[in-house]
Amino acid sequence: MQKITTFLWYDDRAEEAAAFYTTLFPDSRITGTTRYGATGPGPAGSVMTVRFELAGREYVALNGGPEFHFTEAISLQVTCEDQREVDHLWAGLTADGGEEGPCGWLKDRYGLSWQITPRVLLDLIDDEDRAKANRVVAAMLQMRKIEIQPLLDAAKG
Repeated sequence: MQKITTFLWYDDRAEEAAAFYTTLFPDSRITGTTRYGATGPGPAGSVMTVRFELAGREYVALNGGPEFHFTEAISLQVTCEDQREVDHLWAGLTADGGEEGPCGWLKDRYGLSWQITPRVLLDLIDDEDRAKANRVVAAMLQMRKIEIQPLLDAAKG
């Protein structure tokens, strides 16, 4: 069991969200569900929490009601190995009501923010050649979904 687990608050779609997320990432699964009892605060028998793993990392989704909502102040960053993975996750997470944001950020249909980030972007902006890194950042700032080839082109100057 990992020491720190990300806990995500949903109004009433925690089970649906967890099931959706586990279809997008390899090495992902739902590991448990708890239900509200007679003392509530949710209806007796309804899903309270769903424990799940995404790419081997544990999360918990709570059906906590409408009091709290996700904001961009927290996001899940996914480091992608290639454009195919970026495209797959971007399409999946923006489908059915998700929203594209700038610079590789998006909100899924449940309002959770994600950063879909190619590993090469992280490597390029950390390059010791600051002029190269700055060109890459300038290119990235023009994008919604991150496209790797334009980043590589920017890196070359």
